[in-house]
Amino acid sequence: MVVYEVSLAPIYRPKIRRQRSTLHGWGVFALEDINKNKRIVTYDGEKITAKESADREDRYLRRGEIWCFRLNRRWVIDANVGGNVARFINHSCAPNCYSNIIDGTIWIIAGRSVKTSEELTYNYFTDGDKEIPCRCRPGCTNKL
Repeated sequence: MVVYEVSLAPIYRPKIRRQRSTLHGWGVFALEDINKNKRIVTYDGEKITAKESADREDRYLRRGEIWCFRLNRRWVIDANVGGNVARFINHSCAPNCYSNIIDGTIWIIAGRSVKTSEELTYNYFTDGDKEIPCRCRPGCTNKL
């Protein structure tokens, strides 16, 4: 017989806050130091099909705000509907965080140690057919 030890203790989430960003509009900032590989926040929203996401994304792009995160080829999380603060985490070509899907949940995780008051960023790694200019730093010529 195999016995597994399971911790029912809640996952500690570091304190973060949405505030104005110098990168783009709103951003999310650390209110305390965050250690490397620490789970920070889940990316929440409505779970929709990729086809529905494609229809919605055209509308969102016209408004200039798109918060859709692809789980896999079939499913997308649309943070425009039921999203949380994670949708305001900005893109960077040199990010301090990364995203990882764990048991069907999208987590934003510290890719290095993050200092108090530092803005959280991750690389969006988009693969769609729509090009969006990158604004991660002045003069960046990359496209999302």
